[in-house]
Amino acid sequence: MRWRTLKQTNKIKTPVKPKIDYAPFWSRAAGFATDIFMIGLPISLITMMMFGYDQMHTAGGLDVLVHDPKAQTNPPNPIASLLQIALFLITYVWFWHKSGQTPGKKLARIRVVDAKTMDNASYWKLSLRFIGYFFSFITLVGFFIGLLRKDKRALHDLISGTAVIRVP
Repeated sequence: MRWRTLKQTNKIKTPVKPKIDYAPFWSRAAGFATDIFMIGLPISLITMMMFGYDQMHTAGGLDVLVHDPKAQTNPPNPIASLLQIALFLITYVWFWHKSGQTPGKKLARIRVVDAKTMDNASYWKLSLRFIGYFFSFITLVGFFIGLLRKDKRALHDLISGTAVIRVP
């Protein structure tokens, strides 16, 4: 056997990783904005039915954080606020776990996955991702970190170990 032939057969073949098509910032933003209406509106209506129409005119959590005078004169009902956040958490995490897509993400043709396995993420990671949204919102920079990264992951994705990819 010739040395050249022997050398070629001893080469170790490395598996080829499939190219991952991460979702760009604007697709993610469009999906998020759509979800605010498609998921937020029904949850707001449920809250309004349970706590009355006056609940919709109270100060929000952000008003309390920035010490808006509206928060002093018309404070929010803490039970209604907690219920609303819990309904958002349950809805988002359920959609993300079921198919990786909320209605807005489905429209934008993007999907939330586990960053390592590229499969549906666990309930724990998705709950952490939802909580990470608040950190991204508070800093605002958290949403825009994805513009500077090659994998386009935002702060809430980095905290939870998730990624958002395009779906064909």
